[in-house]
Amino acid sequence: MTASSKQIIVITGMSGSGKTTAIRALEDAGFFCIDNLPVLLLPKLTELAGAGQFERMALVVDVREGVFLKDAPRVLADVRRAGHQVDVLFLDSSDDSLLRRFSETRRRHPLAPEGTVAEGIKAERDALRDLRELADQVIDSSALNVHDLKRMVQARFSPEPASGPSLSIMSFGYRYGVPPQADLVFDVRFLPNPYFVADLKGLTGKNAKVASYVLDRDETQQFLEKIVDLCRFLFPRYQKEGKSYLTVALGCTGGKHRSVAIAQELVRRLADEHGRVQLWDRDIEKE
Repeated sequence: MTASSKQIIVITGMSGSGKTTAIRALEDAGFFCIDNLPVLLLPKLTELAGAGQFERMALVVDVREGVFLKDAPRVLADVRRAGHQVDVLFLDSSDDSLLRRFSETRRRHPLAPEGTVAEGIKAERDALRDLRELADQVIDSSALNVHDLKRMVQARFSPEPASGPSLSIMSFGYRYGVPPQADLVFDVRFLPNPYFVADLKGLTGKNAKVASYVLDRDETQQFLEKIVDLCRFLFPRYQKEGKSYLTVALGCTGGKHRSVAIAQELVRRLADEHGRVQLWDRDIEKE
């Protein structure tokens, strides 16, 4: 980036998928944020900001653009050609999750003020198809709460300099589904399960006894060494291809014991050589 270029995060996606949470997360991280900026004004905004002003910017572009939404791909391409770094983040969620959220908030869908929410969701997916195809990152928020989403957005767009992609290590339970945002997924269910040990069942992988039970095995150590070697091989190649954030997910049955202990150890092994490592135990609090 040059002295006058900007880092611009464009947040778009489905109504009810968490765009407000995402823009607030970036505001807390030091970005200058605008919700519902007409996309045609983006080039003028970068011009007015000038050098040294608002180096990191984030804006929401969605169906509220109306007829101007169709201009978004062209405008974003123009801004990139002007030398600015533009990342498009598309927030999605399952239809069932969106229907539930609209029901809980009792809001009308912006594209179906007189019709059903389901009709609005379908129309919105059609309207946003081109932007979704342009997205550099898609986050499915179906299984995320507001705190999870905020943490994920801030981790992926941290303004801190780094020598490689921002890295998230996640533990999860297959019982609750594979994380859709994961780039690499490893199954640790080949290891003995502490759940079936009476003294360990009620604990988690953060407990020293559970961690020892999981980690003090030759097969676990070999597994960790192979994952670290694979990460060292892949990360610079992902970086070369322009990928600025990676999520490595480790799954066991319930997401409370084996995956938690191994995720914690993997963070420890990678932290020294990869400064931006975030740990997220997705399912550790679930029954």
